[in-house]
Amino acid sequence: MRCWAPQVGSVVTSKKPTRPLLTVKQVIPPARAGAVPRERLQRQLRLAETRLTVVVAPAGWGKTSLLSGWAADPEEKRRIAWVSLDESDDEPVRFWSYVLTALRGAGGVISTGPLQALDAAGVTPIDLALPMLLNELAASEVAHVLVLDDYHLLADPRIHEALEYLMTYLPASLRVVIAARTDPPLPIARLRARGDLTELRAAQLRFSPGEAAALLSAVSGHDLDGAAAAGVWERTEGWAAGLQLAALALRADPAKAPADDRHLLDYFAAEVLPALEPRQRDLLVRAAPLERLSGSLCDAALQVTGSAGVLADLVRADLFVAALDGEQRWYRCHRLLRDVLAGETMTDPQEVLGHAADWFAAQDRIDDAVRHLLRAGRDDDAAELMLRNAETWFFPRGEAATYLKFGEELSGPVVGPALAFSLAYSAALCGDQAGVNRWLDVCDASGTCATVVPGWHDFRSAVLCVRAGFGMSDAESARSVVIVQHALALETEGGGAGHPTVRAALGAMLARDGRFDEAATLLLDLWTSPHDRKAWPPSLVVQGAGTLMISLVEAGRSEECDRVLREAGPLADTVERDGREASTPGLAPLRIAQARRSYQNARMEAAAVLLRRVVPLAELHPRPTVLFLGLVYLADAELACGERSAARAALSRAREVVDEEPVSAYARRRLEESEARLGRVGARTAVRSGALVEELTDRELSILRALQGPATQREIGTALFLSINTVKAYNKSLYRKLGVASRHDAVAAARDLGLI
Repeated sequence: MRCWAPQVGSVVTSKKPTRPLLTVKQVIPPARAGAVPRERLQRQLRLAETRLTVVVAPAGWGKTSLLSGWAADPEEKRRIAWVSLDESDDEPVRFWSYVLTALRGAGGVISTGPLQALDAAGVTPIDLALPMLLNELAASEVAHVLVLDDYHLLADPRIHEALEYLMTYLPASLRVVIAARTDPPLPIARLRARGDLTELRAAQLRFSPGEAAALLSAVSGHDLDGAAAAGVWERTEGWAAGLQLAALALRADPAKAPADDRHLLDYFAAEVLPALEPRQRDLLVRAAPLERLSGSLCDAALQVTGSAGVLADLVRADLFVAALDGEQRWYRCHRLLRDVLAGETMTDPQEVLGHAADWFAAQDRIDDAVRHLLRAGRDDDAAELMLRNAETWFFPRGEAATYLKFGEELSGPVVGPALAFSLAYSAALCGDQAGVNRWLDVCDASGTCATVVPGWHDFRSAVLCVRAGFGMSDAESARSVVIVQHALALETEGGGAGHPTVRAALGAMLARDGRFDEAATLLLDLWTSPHDRKAWPPSLVVQGAGTLMISLVEAGRSEECDRVLREAGPLADTVERDGREASTPGLAPLRIAQARRSYQNARMEAAAVLLRRVVPLAELHPRPTVLFLGLVYLADAELACGERSAARAALSRAREVVDEEPVSAYARRRLEESEARLGRVGARTAVRSGALVEELTDRELSILRALQGPATQREIGTALFLSINTVKAYNKSLYRKLGVASRHDAVAAARDLGLI
C-alpha cells in the first residue's frame, strides 16, 4: 500500500497551483527585420510527410529563422506546436509539460488528460502521458507539427527514450521537426532507411548567391552590385551568421568589409561592438550570461533603467537580438554572439546572475531564481531558497523532479539534514526509491538531533517514517512496521500527540503487511477525526479512503467500509469527472475495494465491470500489492460470472506481479489461495462435465502449476518441501487423472480444462 500521509512538515491546501511554464518558449519566434524568405527550403518543409524532419547544422546557419519563417507561412496549413528549448528543460516532466502544453495550445485537440498524467507520482511520461497523447492524436484528423528547437541542449537519456517511443507509434496526425547542432540521439539511420526522415543540413541551409545578395541589401541598407555580393558570398560560403556580420560592416561603410571572413566573430568584437551606442553595447555585453532578456529583467540584473527601449532598438537594427514574441516582451541574443560578448564584459557575471535570481524570485519564478543562483555559484543561497519554497511552491506545482535535479547540482557541504530530508521527500514523489534512501542517509550522517521540521516533535521520527513509507519495498513490510512503530514511540515521547503522519504511515505499513484489522482500526480513527480531515487536500482524502477501504474489506468490516465509501465516493466521482484518475493514486484502491463490496453483495457483473476498468489504473500505482489485490478480486469476479478464461488471465497476471515485483509474504500466500481455488473450481467443473474422471487434490494442483515453469522435479520438490520421490508419485497420479503421458501434455490438458 502507498504510504497514506499528508505532506511532511507543512500544511497542504486543496488548490493545486498551475505548473510554471514560460509561455514565450511556446511562441513561434517572429521573423527578424530584413529576413529573406527561403522559399525552396520552406516548400520542402511544407511538403514533408515523414515522421521526423531534422534541421541539423552548427551555430549561425539560420535554423531557427528558417523554421519560424516556414511556421508563419500561410501556405502551411498544419497546426504548429513550437517549443524553444534551453538547458532548464533537461528533465522529463518539465520537457513533456512544455510539449503537451504546446500541442494543446495549437488547436485544442489534445485534452488536459496527458498533462494531468504527468502529476502521477512515480509514473514516467512514457508509462501514461504519452500513451494517452498518442490515443488522442490517433482519434484526431487535425494535422499537427511539433517543432523542438535547440534540441541539442538536452542530455537526459529518459527524454530521448520517450521521444523515440513517441516516434515509433506516431499517428498520421502528428509530425515532428527537430532543430539542433548535432544529430539527435534517435534511430536516425532506421528512419532514413524506411523513408521516414527528411533532412536539412548545412549544405541545404547554405544561402544561395541570390539569397545572400538579398540579405546583404536588406541588412546593410545598400544595393550591392553582383560582383560585390558574390565576393561576400564566396568568402562566407553562404553561412548565415557570416553574411549578417558582413552586412553590418557594409552598413557602417560600404567600402569597408572584413577582409578575412574566417575571423568575422573577431571582427564583430573589434569593429561592430565599439560602433554601437554605449547603452546598446553595455546591455549586450553585460547581459551575455542571461539566456533570455526582457526590459524589466535587464533593468534588475544590470541595475539600470530603460532596457526595454534599448532592446527594441537592437531588434530594429538587426544586431543579433531577436524578439521571441509579437509583443516584444522577451528577446534573445544569438548564442554564437553571447560567447563573444561574455569575453568582453568587465562586470562580474555572478553579480548579474544574482540580481537576475532576485528578479525571478520577485516574479514568483522560484525555479528560475534557483537556477540562476546555481549558475552564479551561490549554492548556499540556492539551498536556502529551495528549502523555504519546497512545500509551498515546488511540490504543489508538480515540480518535485526539478527540485530533485537542483539538489543533485548543489555542492555536498551546503546540503544540511533539513534540505536532505526535503530532497528525500521529493525523490519519494518522483518514485525514486534509491534517491529516497540516498538523501535519508545524508540526514543520518549529518546528525539529526537539533534539526527541526515544522509539525514534527522528533526529526529522527520523520526520517524513519519516510524511510519506511517510501524507501522500502512491499517485500520488507514486516520490517517497515517495526520501523514506524519505533518512529511513533520517538514522536510521542513525553506524552505528546505527535505528527499525524506517523499513525497514518503505521496504518499503511500494517496494511502492506496483511495485518488489515489492525490497520483498519488505526486508520479509521484518523478518518473519523473531522478536524484533521478538513486540512487534507482532495487527493489525500481519496488516498486515505482507498487504503482504509481495502483494509476494512480484507478485515471483513463491511458496514464500516460502506460508510467510508458513502463519505469519499462523491469526491472520487469528481476526480474521475475531471480526468484526474492518473494523478490521484488513491483512486485505484478505493474503486478496487468498492468493486469487492459489489462482489460480496452478489453483484458479480457490476464488480467485474468496475475491476476491468480500474485494474489498468492500478498498474500505475507505486505499490504492487494494490495491483495484485485488484487482479485477485478480478479473477474472483470473472469466475463468478462464468468467465474462467478471463479469471485465469487475471491470476496469471497476478502471478507475474508476485514473481517480478517485491511483494509482501501476505500477497504470496493470498495468491496461492486464489490459484488453488480457481484450480478446484475448474477441477469440479471438469468432473461434472465428464472431461475429468477424478478431481485433483490441492497438492496435485500446486505441482501442476509448478510444471508450467522451467523448474526441475527436484527444484519443485524443494520449493514445496517435498522429496523428489514424492513429487514423482504426484506426477504419476496427475498424468493418470489427466490421461496424458508427459509434462508438456499435462500442462496443455490442464489449461484446456481451466485448471491453471
